[in-house]
Amino acid sequence: MVNGKEREFDLGDYGIKNAANVYRNLSTPALYEEIVRRREGLMSHLGPIVVRTGHHTGRSPADKFIVKEPSSRDRIWWEANKSFAIEKFDALYNRLLAYLQGKDIYIQDCYAGANQKYSVPIRIISEYAWHSLFARNMLIQINDAERRRNHVPKFTVFAMPRFHATPAIDGTDSEAFIIVNFGKGIILIGGTSYAGEIKKAVFTVLNYLLPQDKVLSMHCAANVGSQGDTALFFGLSGTGKTSLTADPERNLIGDDEHGWSSSGIFNFEGGCYAKIIRLSREQEPQIYECTRRFGTILENVGIDIQNRRLDLDDNSLTENTRACYPISHIPGSVRSGMGTSPQNIFLLSYDAFGVMPPIALLTPEQATYYFLQGYSAKVSGTEVGLGKEPETVFSSCFGAPFMALPPIEYARLFLDNIVQHKVRCWLVNTGLVHGGFRTGGERISIRHTRALIRAAISGRLLDSPMEKEPVFGFDTPAVCQGIPGEILKPSAAWEDKDAYQREVKGLAAKFVSNFSRFSGSVPDGILEAGPRP
Repeated sequence: MVNGKEREFDLGDYGIKNAANVYRNLSTPALYEEIVRRREGLMSHLGPIVVRTGHHTGRSPADKFIVKEPSSRDRIWWEANKSFAIEKFDALYNRLLAYLQGKDIYIQDCYAGANQKYSVPIRIISEYAWHSLFARNMLIQINDAERRRNHVPKFTVFAMPRFHATPAIDGTDSEAFIIVNFGKGIILIGGTSYAGEIKKAVFTVLNYLLPQDKVLSMHCAANVGSQGDTALFFGLSGTGKTSLTADPERNLIGDDEHGWSSSGIFNFEGGCYAKIIRLSREQEPQIYECTRRFGTILENVGIDIQNRRLDLDDNSLTENTRACYPISHIPGSVRSGMGTSPQNIFLLSYDAFGVMPPIALLTPEQATYYFLQGYSAKVSGTEVGLGKEPETVFSSCFGAPFMALPPIEYARLFLDNIVQHKVRCWLVNTGLVHGGFRTGGERISIRHTRALIRAAISGRLLDSPMEKEPVFGFDTPAVCQGIPGEILKPSAAWEDKDAYQREVKGLAAKFVSNFSRFSGSVPDGILEAGPRP
């Protein structure tokens, strides 16, 4: 059906019957007209479209499943991925087909992966026009009309927010669901309007397919300097990945998802999906300007209904306000979506305990250790249900919810690549300095983090005297021009040295405990690269 040979497009290939109007590959202006006509969103001052996602203002990881089918079941990392029965999938799909009768349908034909050798043809079928615009922004457009007509997707995403599951019948955990069927090349999304589910479902597909071709799929941002030097930035949401990559002194390749093959790195996407709550024009000018451009989608952002001006500080709906825009909105972005193998890799962590240094140089084994850990921390106010104390987060490969294969498969490719290409690797704390959460710590300024990263990329930081951190074992610079000394050495900012040591050893113990689940599958060099509490 979906993976058949090229032929004229026919919704009947999917079992869709009696659809009303079918809008295929509408342009951005045409989709704007549909969004406004159907009252899905409002045009704001200077042109962005503002939409609401309703009950779901973020991803629903508990509602994501992978169908346990013969072609993929022996490869999937079932420790982190929830299985879904084949017969339940078929029944839910048939109910969705019945739901679509008489409905208007929007279709975007596109692909994921800027390197044509590894690109994956994708089709997005949606009931919302703004989801079709989201797909057009976020995936890579097919500009040739003949190629669009003959597009044969390897995977098709059905995005139907108004179609709700019945858990007792469908086998889901709630009315919302995101279900990936690798055997049939179909992804079903329902019960949620949050558009990020579309892009992350496609990312899950790439995380399954590409490592089987010896291509490392990565949850990271990438940019390139004037000398052609590429840098990668790994990090969970809120660690500054998008903000730090959008550097006016460097050109953006992509802000979230990339592959690393023998010929270099390549963006999976054609757009950016930036978190914009309290976005600063001074600190993040490139992203700020994108919130003032035609073609940008703003999710759950405050807007004055009368004058249509935005309030980027408004978190009344969610802290997770988002801007979705084509990467071409960023001045100087790399339109090819491709770059050389990286010279520098930065692993970003938000440390709420105030004990991690703002930057540390890692050996290849240490880099792989922290890549497998994917450390960050959450504090009250960033997520519903969090208490007053920081919550340690370990997300393997800095993207566990999207990793279809066991983490060690990505880690082996990661280590092989950084050794082969002699990549410098750095651990960067974008969280608290001058103390911890309990001792009046404050978040390091993006200005200081940018200065440290620029010093690392230029090689100047390597000229600094290095000090071995006694518990974690990595090297930290003793000096960096323009950076206060107490920031570079966290222990210097703590008046209570005993309290500092307790926090350091406590965090190190959490690293050791979490890594124990990998101890039987990783080489000794990686296991020994961790901290010594």
